[in-house]
Amino acid sequence: MTYQLLGTIVLNRDLPERDLRKGDLGAIVEIYEPDAFEVEFVTASGRTAALLTLNARDIRPVADDDLVSVRPCRRLA
Repeated sequence: MTYQLLGTIVLNRDLPERDLRKGDLGAIVEIYEPDAFEVEFVTASGRTAALLTLNARDIRPVADDDLVSVRPCRRLA
């Protein structure tokens, strides 16, 4: 799979230590070869909730049938 800088991705697994859940949306802010990505997760108001280096197994592209939802981020409360 080819990912683009600033592309939107979907998290493939829960990361409870960062209060992130499978299905959360993030943006690729840096690409590290061969398969690592710096991904930023933000709140609906634009506040950074997490900035993580993830590998290709941890993310997937957004699909046409994905539904977007909103939930509180306990880490920022």
